Amino acid sequence: MKKHADIIPKVLLVGYNGANNTGAEARLLATIEDIKTILGPEVFITVPTLNEFNLRRYLKEESNLRIAPIPSIYFRSLQRLVSEHDLILLVEGSTYMDTWTSALLWFFLWASRCAYAMDKPCLAYAVDAGDLSSINQRLVKRVASKTDLIITRTGSAAARLKSWGVSAPIEVTTDTAYTLLTNPADKTFLQDVWPDNSTGIVGIAAVDFYLWPVVIRLWGRKQYCYKWPYYFSHSPERHHSTETLANVFAAEADRIIKKYDKSVALICMEELDEPLARMIMHYMDNSDRARIFSSKHYNASQMTVLLRSLELLVTSRFHASVLSLDAQVPQVAVGHDSRLEDFYRELGLQEFFIEYSTPDLSEVLSNRVDRLFSDTKLIREILVRGFEDFIAKSTRNRELLRVFVEKQGWGVKG
Repeated sequence: MKKHADIIPKVLLVGYNGANNTGAEARLLATIEDIKTILGPEVFITVPTLNEFNLRRYLKEESNLRIAPIPSIYFRSLQRLVSEHDLILLVEGSTYMDTWTSALLWFFLWASRCAYAMDKPCLAYAVDAGDLSSINQRLVKRVASKTDLIITRTGSAAARLKSWGVSAPIEVTTDTAYTLLTNPADKTFLQDVWPDNSTGIVGIAAVDFYLWPVVIRLWGRKQYCYKWPYYFSHSPERHHSTETLANVFAAEADRIIKKYDKSVALICMEELDEPLARMIMHYMDNSDRARIFSSKHYNASQMTVLLRSLELLVTSRFHASVLSLDAQVPQVAVGHDSRLEDFYRELGLQEFFIEYSTPDLSEVLSNRVDRLFSDTKLIREILVRGFEDFIAKSTRNRELLRVFVEKQGWGVKG
């Protein structure tokens, strides 16, 4: 049904909102800016969240911007929110994957299904597709095919969706976070919080891969509860693997400090990364040269300033790579899913992606770090070309959103 051009739509942004996750925060803020640019500053936007307190840290409610708390068992609440809005946007990067938990995947699919049933236009906005169980592949095929438009942030993600049989229209751009603007007031952020650092900083943005996936349980130990009824995976074997991983990063941090005289920032792109960062610092011999920076305490603008001030980055977080790229920070990834691997392939730095389960991880990581230090000029040239390419692609997000909105019959402003 065509809409009148003079009607201002109500937009629902379905994402991983309020998780103290720098990447999700950056994507949300950039997407809100895109929407206001296209539909005008008076457009009404609702952001649902499982954690209202965290979301309010970086998103302020206004007369036309609403934060909507929803419960952990979200089906009825999400269905109601979809019914109250005119345009549904899926804004989480990890939309079509169950790496973290099937419950998150189902959250996005449920929003899509409700939108289709209610004849509401639904757009997946610069999202990704990764590992899925065979059951979830079939579910994605059935539900995602009913989405009006899917914009993926990599060609590999689009190829996966098509290989699963998703028949919805698919366009390829890149992540929305490239357009995030830092706050000018944060320009001196790093000097203000770490004034005694003068030799340069190497960042380590590590992830405890062994907590995932989050599983649904009626009860369990409080220490393993993400938010009832969702619990982290745990076992003695997983805990041992976490300790081994922490030791690898700690040893590399000490080596960098000793060999290159650099300080180390342990960067928690999500609050959930803090326990591993503390474990790494505990195992370090030179912990006095390290600092922990967490998204629990610092917003996306401040974390981006930090990332762009690094001399080198070791990352397991996708958005640490994305947000540091503007400064062409040489980087190596230790990853466990397709997102970083695809990103490095598009950059032309495939050899600097290391699978976390590599048997000789410590040796391989040290080798790649040494190569980054020795070939800094060449690596930066590659990153410059990659950044220019990604920035060019990112401009298509707004253009595709504008065309999509126009097709629905709403007036556009930009």
